Amino acid sequence: MKYRHVIWIVVLVLVVDQALKFWIKTHMNFSQEFIIFPNWFRIHFTENPGMAYGLELGGEWGKVLLTLFRLAAVVIGFKYMKTLVKQHHHTGLLVCGALILAGAAGNLIDSMFYGLIFSETNFYDVATFLPKGGGYAGFLHGKVVDMLYFPVYRGYLPTWIPFKGGEYFVFFNPIFNIADAAISVGVITILVFQKRFFHKHNEKQSTEKEPVAVTK
Repeated sequence: MKYRHVIWIVVLVLVVDQALKFWIKTHMNFSQEFIIFPNWFRIHFTENPGMAYGLELGGEWGKVLLTLFRLAAVVIGFKYMKTLVKQHHHTGLLVCGALILAGAAGNLIDSMFYGLIFSETNFYDVATFLPKGGGYAGFLHGKVVDMLYFPVYRGYLPTWIPFKGGEYFVFFNPIFNIADAAISVGVITILVFQKRFFHKHNEKQSTEKEPVAVTK
């Protein structure tokens, strides 16, 4: 697998991720939702100033630090992916790395630029792209757009469950986006297939290091 293939995967995920976010941002009010498949899949517009799946790092400085961390991770990630390609690592590992890199870059774009290019979203008005009065926040302070919601199960937990018994429960409750999904798929796939991804490369390196017998 060549480095340009990694770039194409990153670009493809970014295009899909950003296209959906732009459409959501400019066509839906905050908390508006469309039911795609009843009871288990909805498009539900929400935003978060923090990490994947609605997690947050508190305060203004927390937001800035998180965005800068994402930026550093993406820059280092591209360089590291180039090294992995040169070392001829397993194609599956390179694809997963590209997905993780694309996901990080997708949410980084939101954090860096969405506050500058969009007006504020509320429960009544749809956001405007490139508003005359400027965006809703400064550089590095944009909110990440989330929309994929899979409430597969809703109901009350059995009373015998410790601490949470009898409470109303939703699975799967977090709302996320394409970038989050790309990161999760990449990480989970590497964890599941790590032996396959790394064994062949380690085996190849061991073979290359073996001394060559010299015959007279």
